[in-house]
Amino acid sequence: MATTPPSSSLRPDADTSKSASTSSSTAYPNPIPESVPALLAPPPKRDNPYTRSKAGLVGMGVLAFMILVCIASLPWTTGIADSSNAANNSGVPRYNAGETTSARVPPMWVTPNQSQALRLNAMVPEETLARVAQTHGVSAELALKQTSGPVFSDLKSHWPRWFLGTDTLGRSLLIRVLTGGGISLAIGIAAALLSVFIGTMYGAIAGYAGGRLDAVMMRIVDILYGLPYVLLVVLLAVAGDALVDEYTTRAKAKASYIQEQSVLVAIKQNQPADTVGIERMLGNDPLLQERLTNEAVVAFPSRNLSSSQRMRLDVLTLLVAIGGVSWLTMARVIRGQVLSLKTLPFIEAARALGASRTRIFLRHLLPNLMGPIIVYATLTVPQAILQESFLSFLGIGVKPPLPSWGNLASEGLSELNPVESNWWLLVFPCLLLSVTLLALNFVGEGLREAMDPKRGRR
Repeated sequence: MATTPPSSSLRPDADTSKSASTSSSTAYPNPIPESVPALLAPPPKRDNPYTRSKAGLVGMGVLAFMILVCIASLPWTTGIADSSNAANNSGVPRYNAGETTSARVPPMWVTPNQSQALRLNAMVPEETLARVAQTHGVSAELALKQTSGPVFSDLKSHWPRWFLGTDTLGRSLLIRVLTGGGISLAIGIAAALLSVFIGTMYGAIAGYAGGRLDAVMMRIVDILYGLPYVLLVVLLAVAGDALVDEYTTRAKAKASYIQEQSVLVAIKQNQPADTVGIERMLGNDPLLQERLTNEAVVAFPSRNLSSSQRMRLDVLTLLVAIGGVSWLTMARVIRGQVLSLKTLPFIEAARALGASRTRIFLRHLLPNLMGPIIVYATLTVPQAILQESFLSFLGIGVKPPLPSWGNLASEGLSELNPVESNWWLLVFPCLLLSVTLLALNFVGEGLREAMDPKRGRR
C-alpha cells in the first residue's frame, strides 16, 4: 500500500524560499524597496544656482554695501557745505570744505602723538579754553601746552573729531573717501556697460555676418590687441582734454581768422601771401598783429565753463576712454558664442520660417548670450575701476579737487615719510579699493558658477 508523502515534500521550494526570506531579513533589517519605473520617478531636486558660491554671496553683500554707501551718499557729499561752521567754506562742495588749521589730524580712534595733541588743543574754541583754564586755575597759554593731566583730559573732551582723520588741507577724509568711491564706482560701472555694449554689437555682427566682413573686423581687433592698452587709454584721455580746451579757448578758429586777414592785408600791400611772407609782415608790424589778434578775440570769444561743467566733461572723457578700449575681449567672446549658436537647429528653423536677421538676433541669439554678457560685465567693472584709479594716480584721470580712490591714494603716498607718517591718508583709499575689487571678482566667479550649465549639481 502506497503512502502519501507529507505536504512539505510535495513543495520542495517552500522551505527554501522560507529560509531565504528568513536569512535575507536577518542579513538586511531594512528590506530593499521595490524599483520604480523611470517615467514614474519624481523629478530630482536641484540646488539654487545663485547660492552655490559662498564667496559670491559674500562679494554681493559687500558690493551692495559699498554701492549703497558711496553712490547713494553722492548727493550729500557733493552738496554745498554748511557755511555756519567756517566762513570761507560758503558755496564750497562738502567734499572740498576744510580748514588748514585742522590739517593732518589723525582718526578719532587713534591716540595722537605729542605734536598732534598740541595742535588739537589749539583747535578748542576760545570760550571753551577760557572756561577750562578758569576751572583748573591756570592760564589759557599754560592749558594749551598740556599733554597730560586733568587739564589735558578736560581739553581732550572738546577736541574736534573726524572718524577717518583729515587730509593736508583739513578736509574730512571720510567724506572724500565716500565721494571718491562714488566717482570710481560710477566711472567703472558706466565704462563697463559701454565696453559690454560695444563688444556685444561688434562681436555679434562679426560672428553672424561671417565671411570677409568677419575676417576684416577681427583683424582690426587683432591690431588693437597689439597696441599697448594703457597707452591707448592715456592717448584718448589726453585727446579728450585737448578737445575740451579747444572748445573753451577756440584757439584754432582765432588762428585761422588771423591767417585769413593777414593774407588779405598782404595782397593789398602787394607783399608775398605765403606763410614765410605773412610771418615776416606780422613781425615787422606789431601793431597789425595786435589789431588782428584783438579782432580774432572779438570774433571768436572764449566759451566759459564752470568748474562743475569742466569736471563732468573730464569724467565723461575718462569714461569714454576706458570703455572705448576695453571691449576687445568681449568682442571675441561674443563672436565665438554667435558662431556656435547660429549653426544650431532652432536658428535654422527661425530662418526657414522667414524671420529677419534682426528678429533672429533679438529673439533667439541675444537671450542665449545673456549668460556670458553678464559674467563678463561683472569681471570688466573691477578692471575699469582699477584703470580709472591708475590713471587718476598718474594725474591723467579724475583731477583734484574732485576725489577718486586713485588720486586720494596718490595724495596719501607723499604723506609716508620717516619724520611723521600720516598713514591714514593712504591706507583707507587703498583698503576700500582693494575690498571693492575683491568683492567684484567674487561676484563674477559666483555668476560664472551659477550660469554654467555644466556645473549644475543635484
